[in-house]
Amino acid sequence: MGTPEFAVPVLDALVEAGHDVVAAYSQPPRAGGRRGKALTPSPVHARAEALGIEVRTPLSFRKDPEALPAFQALNADVAVVAAYGLILPQAVLDAPRHGCLNVHGSLLPRWRGAAPIQRAILAGDAETGVGIMQMEAGLDTGPVRLEERTPIDGKTAGDLTAELSAMGARLMVTVLADLDGHPPIAQPEAGVTYAAKIDKAEARLDFSRSAVEVERQVRAFNPAPGAFFEFQGERFRVHAAQLFPGESRGPESPAATPETLGPGFRRGTVIDDKLTIACAEGAIRPTLVQRAGRGVMTSRELLNGLNIPAGTQL
Repeated sequence: MGTPEFAVPVLDALVEAGHDVVAAYSQPPRAGGRRGKALTPSPVHARAEALGIEVRTPLSFRKDPEALPAFQALNADVAVVAAYGLILPQAVLDAPRHGCLNVHGSLLPRWRGAAPIQRAILAGDAETGVGIMQMEAGLDTGPVRLEERTPIDGKTAGDLTAELSAMGARLMVTVLADLDGHPPIAQPEAGVTYAAKIDKAEARLDFSRSAVEVERQVRAFNPAPGAFFEFQGERFRVHAAQLFPGESRGPESPAATPETLGPGFRRGTVIDDKLTIACAEGAIRPTLVQRAGRGVMTSRELLNGLNIPAGTQL
């Protein structure tokens, strides 16, 4: 049971391990393609069909009277869930003999909810990971059977999504091979944080924050929805950026204030001819940018064709 690209390696791993995948559940096809008219199946939907697996796409298990009986009729040993996107009622959780196991892209209970990867980056967490969770009715409250950690360092959300997806697929196969050897362990009651769904408005670079925080925005929203700033009414997407002049990403590192970068520079001011932008503390220098309708380019390539002089207020 999964929908986005994150869940595809999990499906592939189940098949490669020799499990009999009796059905694949995914979100219904969405409008896409030119002018949004064509219905496009999800990545899991497309991959399952390519593997010859029956695909089911109920809108809801609560509102569709046929969805629950059809699921129960599968007589599955276990349901593997990875970024499915639908709330599963208790009757679904109870239907498989060993219940539902979820590949969760964070260290629980640090980040429960919709966007754990992005929230971990935005918060400046030093590490994240994957947990194989025995699902229960609460939001990501179930006990964890197995987890693995990885440092975040300078990774983007796209980098971490790919890494955690592969990690989760491997851990799921490990757990399924020996359920008794990986008993569910209750999550700690302390340290619970909720990873709220990403609002597109959050992707606007906020130069009233420190340069460290702005650089996290760039990584957290790469590849989607894409961090951006605006200049002369045009939106410029920032795919990568550097701290200037090379501050640490860690919260313990002191950073320069806009006043130390030059007289009169305020937050959001371009301070040189390399598109370095003053922040509340320190400055950020976009290195890969994209104008609407154009390809990704370096900041130097952008400035060769567009004048954004020092002193410009973004």
